Amino acid sequence: MEDVKINVKMKLSALWIAMMLLYIYADILSLFRPGQVEEMLDGRMGPFPVTQGSLLTASILMIIPAVMVFLSMALKPAVNRWANIILGTLYTLVNVSNLIGEAWVYYILFGIVEIALTLLIIRYAWKWD
Repeated sequence: MEDVKINVKMKLSALWIAMMLLYIYADILSLFRPGQVEEMLDGRMGPFPVTQGSLLTASILMIIPAVMVFLSMALKPAVNRWANIILGTLYTLVNVSNLIGEAWVYYILFGIVEIALTLLIIRYAWKWD
């Protein structure tokens, strides 16, 4: 049993993967909330109407972490560090804002873990030497 040191790039990439998986599972479980399917059929995404703009915005919010899985491995260290600090901070704020007014415990749990992951992204990137 050997404890191998894991490269920061791999840690960051793994954290982005874990966050994306949590996003997917939280969204899938949300489909089982009473009234959720009807809301979707009525053309609403939470409090927002479903429009090309709202779907484009949601797409961009999901594309960035997905691309960060690769970029965390591929970018040069200095750019990588700042990209992870900036985007980790942005997604911490996104995750906090998703919890405002939330009453479902499962979603709060997902949100807390997502926040913990983005804070770890920031921490690993910040302490990268």
